[in-house]
Amino acid sequence: MKKTDHSPYQIRSISELHRLFALPKPDHPLVSVIDFELLSYQHSDIWSHFTNDFYCIAIKTGANGKFRYGQKDYDFEEGVMTFTKPGQVFSVTETDGKSVNGYMLVFKPELIRHHPLGKNIKDFGFFSYTVGEALHLSAKEQEVIFSLLKQMQQELKNSIDPFSQDVIVAHLELLLNYSNRFYNRQFITRKAVHSDLLSRLEEILKAYFENGDKAPTGLPSVKFLAGELNLSANYLSDMLRTLTGQATLQYIHNHIIDSAKILLSTTNLNISEIAYRFGFEYPQSFNKLFKKKTNQTPLEYRQSFN
Repeated sequence: MKKTDHSPYQIRSISELHRLFALPKPDHPLVSVIDFELLSYQHSDIWSHFTNDFYCIAIKTGANGKFRYGQKDYDFEEGVMTFTKPGQVFSVTETDGKSVNGYMLVFKPELIRHHPLGKNIKDFGFFSYTVGEALHLSAKEQEVIFSLLKQMQQELKNSIDPFSQDVIVAHLELLLNYSNRFYNRQFITRKAVHSDLLSRLEEILKAYFENGDKAPTGLPSVKFLAGELNLSANYLSDMLRTLTGQATLQYIHNHIIDSAKILLSTTNLNISEIAYRFGFEYPQSFNKLFKKKTNQTPLEYRQSFN
């Protein structure tokens, strides 16, 4: 199967995925739980550059090759879990045949389309994280995830009946909720790492606004800040929400208000000059935000020091 151009090979169905991995046909057309140790990468030209049209949740211990997601290489470690959504591009290279443990859960969007999860899956932000932001499971957490995946695998071996899809989706939603819990734990237990990220975020915001007479071109976006920190926007937002209780935009606004208070109380800059310094196109927008956050206008706040 040689590609005639540089576009990624597109895997369009779970049945095709099974065939490419030299596996038996899947038990269900919309979902499959696959043992990593059974995978065959015989179609090496495909695995070097491919995409698919389904969600994938992978937990893998040990490594038998390099995995590339986007522009970054990633080596799996013990108890590492990754989440990807349809349309993302991957590559697997340098497979060496070493035995690995773990599972790959793949499911088509059609599986959950007529369930509440079909609308709510967008709330599980980790499907937009990079592999460098993978979930690192403790031994007990790994047992929980393995148990859930084995239960799903066993359910898929049963004959399909009117309740099959409801049961499978319920298992999937439970798995995602546990993943949310474990990510929340990771944000907290890796506090030193994330505290450094918060310090860098403050430095980036400070540098963004402290650029002399050259006003910034608008407020910094979540995407801009995430890029400066080499994080995905969703990971940054979820990290801030867990550690500070604030969404990213709220965090930016609070930084602006705290910095504006200093300028209002220690400089002679007029309100418009301060507004422009913080990237507001119109001073009225700055006034409105300041009043919302402090219950005072910028002028009232300044006058309170006289």
